[in-house]
Amino acid sequence: MATLLHRLGKTAYRRWPLFLAAWILAMVSVGAFAATMSKPMSDSFSIPGIPSEKAADLQAELFPETVGAFDQATVKVVVAAPEGTTLAEPTYAAQVDDLIAALAALPQMPTEPPLVNPVQAADTQREQIVQGATESGGSVTEARANADAISPLSEDGRVGTISWAFDVDTVADVEPTTIEQLKEVMADASTDGLTVEANGSGTTGMAEIGGTSELIGIGVALIVLILTFGSLIAAGLPIITAMVGVGLGITGITAMTAFTDIGSTTPMLATMIGLAVGIDYALFILARYRSELQHTDDREEAVGIAVGTAGSAVVFAGLTVIIALTALLLVGIPFLASMGVAAAATVLVAVLVALTLLPAILGMTKSKAFGGRVRHYRPARESSGLILNNGVRWARFIARAPVAFVIVSVLGLGALALPLQSLHLAFPSDSTAATDTTQRQASDLVADAFGPGRDAPMLLVVDARDVAEADRGTAFGDVAAWASGQEGVANAQVAGTNEDGTGAQILVTPATGPENTATEDLLTDLRDGQPDIEDRTGTTIGVTGLTAITTDVSERLSSALPLYLAVVVGLAFILLMIVFRSILVPLTATLGFLLSVLATLGATVAVFQEGLFGIVEGQPIVSFMPIFLIGLVFGLAMDYQVFLVTRMREAHVHGMSTHDAVVDGFRNSARVVAAAAVIMISVFAAFVLIDEPIIKSMGFALAVAVFFDAFIVRMTLIPALMFLMGEKAWWLPAWLDKILPNVDVEGEKLPRPHLTGRSLEDELEDLDEDSSVKV
Repeated sequence: MATLLHRLGKTAYRRWPLFLAAWILAMVSVGAFAATMSKPMSDSFSIPGIPSEKAADLQAELFPETVGAFDQATVKVVVAAPEGTTLAEPTYAAQVDDLIAALAALPQMPTEPPLVNPVQAADTQREQIVQGATESGGSVTEARANADAISPLSEDGRVGTISWAFDVDTVADVEPTTIEQLKEVMADASTDGLTVEANGSGTTGMAEIGGTSELIGIGVALIVLILTFGSLIAAGLPIITAMVGVGLGITGITAMTAFTDIGSTTPMLATMIGLAVGIDYALFILARYRSELQHTDDREEAVGIAVGTAGSAVVFAGLTVIIALTALLLVGIPFLASMGVAAAATVLVAVLVALTLLPAILGMTKSKAFGGRVRHYRPARESSGLILNNGVRWARFIARAPVAFVIVSVLGLGALALPLQSLHLAFPSDSTAATDTTQRQASDLVADAFGPGRDAPMLLVVDARDVAEADRGTAFGDVAAWASGQEGVANAQVAGTNEDGTGAQILVTPATGPENTATEDLLTDLRDGQPDIEDRTGTTIGVTGLTAITTDVSERLSSALPLYLAVVVGLAFILLMIVFRSILVPLTATLGFLLSVLATLGATVAVFQEGLFGIVEGQPIVSFMPIFLIGLVFGLAMDYQVFLVTRMREAHVHGMSTHDAVVDGFRNSARVVAAAAVIMISVFAAFVLIDEPIIKSMGFALAVAVFFDAFIVRMTLIPALMFLMGEKAWWLPAWLDKILPNVDVEGEKLPRPHLTGRSLEDELEDLDEDSSVKV
């Protein structure tokens, strides 16, 4: 590996015009394809095979005209008169009529049914329901209660709703211009005390996700790089190469929409990961290049050594991240798989950029790569001539009492993990959006006026094809009555039947909101009672609707977690054994990861679910947070493990004891690893400023995870364990040593005259003549 990358680095340095042209051609080609062939991104969270999806299939069979819950671009405009007034008063009635006329003129609006003033709609709906009950001999009192349960007007007449679904095939088909005009209409109507807000899947584009977070992260990264290299040009190189990688990765994701559905949050997550690893990978190679320049004036050879050694670490670090992300395919959840593959592709691009584009730029800049000096690098040295820095001091400090550092690290991370016991997973909804968004304000108005369950409806699909025609109406009524009797149900009523009367849809309105655990318990109770009511009525029943689907997705994610964790940890463990040729080093690396990820999840629960420090309003954790976080944190954790411990192993391979090798590894890598960690933390933490709950929580969790893993696990716990294990750290059974391939990550076969005392020419001659070098 090291030999191959050594040659690649030298070739890229020497033939830099060819490599630069190749990258430019790649960006232009992918960009042109994305601009001409890409399609809108979607927000589908459905999973084939879950109970709610099966019920939705039954619904589509009985009611062919039905649109899927995630495909329907629904909008609910909520209007509210000032306190003490009603929407029926002439002033507000006229304003609402004008609003409805403006809404009807929006693009992509349905032609049927027409929009109606909620005051008039409530009266008409009530009359129709009561009349139907009277004609069928039903209870008028029950009919009135059912009318009130679905009324578009609140009991006090102050709040009303105007609902429709845009005339589109999927939510992604709603045009940005439509959303902009909707916002303008709402703003124009919000006068003279009338409040106008909106929520629903069709309003997704109204939430603005700012683009300044990336700039904040990049700004902090630039400062850290300037402090690290003391050079403006060198500091800018990792930023430039990372942005090229992210730009190409995001453009590629956009281009892939021509072939498959990709979620709207996928580019943001890919950007988050791509920026962090892109900067870090370039940083490690560039830092190694600067280090090699202290031993040779041959810049081409220095680049070759840097790419051969640090580049090998980059390859394996990137592989661990890619394994962790692509393993999401095994979970069987389409939207999560697309997010993982997209982020993995961006990481792959970041690795290729670091291995080829960075050396090419160094070939173009030559001696000016470290120009623009703001600080000269003059490290203190020991009597032996070796560099004495804070990394050396910290490693020696840990060596004095390694047991104490192990105990403190484990207990500290364990304490941080305690809040994980109260973890509550759910999908983000309008009711958990940021308080300053129109979606959240509309949901709050609805919850106060109609009850929180109005935004968490469930739908019972009743198949009565095996029931005698004369008994079907009674069967539908019995199912509705059974649903009404469940604890936590505010109302249940037959919402409609199909043309031949063989199927019915029963609308169930919970007493609690979509984010409440009581709503999840209600779904469980309904399904637990299904067999009994099916036997009594002869029907087949399924529970679907947005609330049911998102709850099922959350449960599937939780159940898939053990398999995912086993695959990721297992594959990465094998990869690390190949890199370090050891069993104990990968084992301690994996155990350290478990500690850091548990502590991260605990801290995330404390801040985002329990509302610690008041940073955010307490709400459930996004359902796919744990599984996605585990994949990312494992990959990033192994980055630092590879970068730090490969330098230790390199020193050990060249004759140092394990104790001295640990110190030497910190001498050469601690400063760069710390800088890389600070950069990653900055990039991730900047995303906390975004109001999108998924991105905000992921940014926080990743920033905290990098801090825990880099500074507590990799730079404290791992060296302490290495000191305790001593030479046993590198133990590997002889039979396993024969099986594992020798990839030479440490660059043992590369010319290192400053380590051997021989000339560079002799080393290069031996390298060319050695045909047994393993790649």
